[in-house]
Amino acid sequence: MLPPVKTDLLLERHRREGAEVTAGSPPLVLAFGEVPDEYRAGTEGAALFDATRREALEVSGPEAVVFLHRLLANAVKTLGVGEGNRNLLLSSKGKVLFDFELALVAAERVHLSLAPGRAAGLLKALDTYHFSEKLAFKDVSDEHAPLELCGPSAADLVARVAGVTPPTELYHHVQGQFRGAPVRVTTLPVAGSLGFRIDAGPTQVDALWSAFREAGAVPAGRIAHDCLRVEAGAAEQGVDVDDSIYPQEARLERAFSLDKGCYIGQEVVAKIDTYGGLNKRLVALRISHDDPLPAGTRLLRDDEGEWRDLGVITSWAYSFVLDSGLALAYVKRRHQGAGTRFHLGDAQGSLGQAVIVPLPVRPTALAPTGEFEAPVAS
Repeated sequence: MLPPVKTDLLLERHRREGAEVTAGSPPLVLAFGEVPDEYRAGTEGAALFDATRREALEVSGPEAVVFLHRLLANAVKTLGVGEGNRNLLLSSKGKVLFDFELALVAAERVHLSLAPGRAAGLLKALDTYHFSEKLAFKDVSDEHAPLELCGPSAADLVARVAGVTPPTELYHHVQGQFRGAPVRVTTLPVAGSLGFRIDAGPTQVDALWSAFREAGAVPAGRIAHDCLRVEAGAAEQGVDVDDSIYPQEARLERAFSLDKGCYIGQEVVAKIDTYGGLNKRLVALRISHDDPLPAGTRLLRDDEGEWRDLGVITSWAYSFVLDSGLALAYVKRRHQGAGTRFHLGDAQGSLGQAVIVPLPVRPTALAPTGEFEAPVAS
């Protein structure tokens, strides 16, 4: 049974204003208007995303920082107040159980922002390792009501609306003011671009959305978000990342540390870094058409006269840079070089053809991490 997911606090407003919303559960806001305009805002202006379905935990107490540092893949006890990082809880086999943003909001209080439906599971997992440490867990999802922006004008809009200059360092945060109330501004990747998360709480989020729109931000939905994200090669938990994936496979090198000492799964992560041996890696493929492809579509290639299944698509989007479909997929090693071609679906290529392209596809995107195989000879 899937965990319950928060409802977008602004969903009914979006519906009243004519947004395109899916009928499924949970409903997704696909677009507010024309997708090319929303995409263009993310590359030339400021795209505004409703992230109010995100969930959050707080871990507090005199031993909270040391406890988390011992378990999580990235550093915690070396952070100062106002600093943070992308972080992971791994399995003992080194695979990704939870992927989240961590922030030290006070000397003894750590805030974790998670994708929808993930907070309860992470709380339970952390509590499994809690014995006598002086700390407390709290699900603060109902208090977490963030909006997100990206685009070259986003920082200026945040400064105007929140009254504070965003930090220059990724995952750092500062406190501003909005209508007399505190608002937390965090610099972080949004849809694969440099962006910002702004959280003034649930009582202010409607007014905050209006303020950003009045300042010139363009509301953008899931379609434009995926166009931007896939062009950047940015993996998303629940879409491209699950508990079958090693962090290096998903290019999550910014989310773990190789020098902080022991943590759950550290031995496996370190062994991969030292000896290599990853069987697959996330890459981007240009598709021969712009019809959507479902997750799970297989990639086949004639390898010395034998058709081999060499990968699987996890995300699809339209690329405005390439004017074609673009997919993220896990592809086996020795077949990951730019220019490598595949048949989609079966040996006849019934769903089209695909060719690996360098990342990021969009030059203004944040570059992904991890090694890339050499391009194939043309």
